[in-house]
Amino acid sequence: MKRSNAEIIQQYGPFSGVDAVHGVTYDGERVWFATGDTLAAFDPASDDAPRTLDIAAHAGTAFDGRHIFQIVEDRIQKIDPETGDVLASIPAPGNGGDSGLAWAEGALWVGQYRERKIHQIEPETGTVLRSITSDRFVTGVTWVDGELWHGTWEDGEADVRRIDPTTGETLESLQMPSGTGVSGLESDGGDRFFCGGGASGKITAIRKPKHKD
Repeated sequence: MKRSNAEIIQQYGPFSGVDAVHGVTYDGERVWFATGDTLAAFDPASDDAPRTLDIAAHAGTAFDGRHIFQIVEDRIQKIDPETGDVLASIPAPGNGGDSGLAWAEGALWVGQYRERKIHQIEPETGTVLRSITSDRFVTGVTWVDGELWHGTWEDGEADVRRIDPTTGETLESLQMPSGTGVSGLESDGGDRFFCGGGASGKITAIRKPKHKD
């Protein structure tokens, strides 16, 4: 496994009225993040105050190109990002122990925190299609360039790691600075990862390595 220190690009927040950052996703323009009682979004290219939707948002957040998917307790809700309306709801595979959430290949990918698993599920029904086991707690989950990455935050240390999507083997680890956690994770589709910072109320952008094994 290749280990290196994460390259910090920028930090955002803390945001007014936000006590914690949970799930994080990106719609091509705005970073969306779960705060517990609201779902918020901001433009990472400006200093504008976040837009908020008055909707429960407890853990992972994902965007499929049109809708937001949000973990709320033991369910995953499909949300219209313009209105905040809940369009559908499916059971989450961890039954309340779920963490990260990502959209890729027409499916949802759900982190199960303490079980150290990532489940690929059918987005209409919640049926588990396959499961991958990691060797660390799973927080955020994201796919980019055919690579599966997830955040970890365990024993006071956090990193962002690329894993083999078949075996769960860790291929690469980006170590976060001391005191910087990873509660949510999303790629911008390019060279940045957005990392939720839990109770810090911050989001940290780090650089995605360009090389591959």
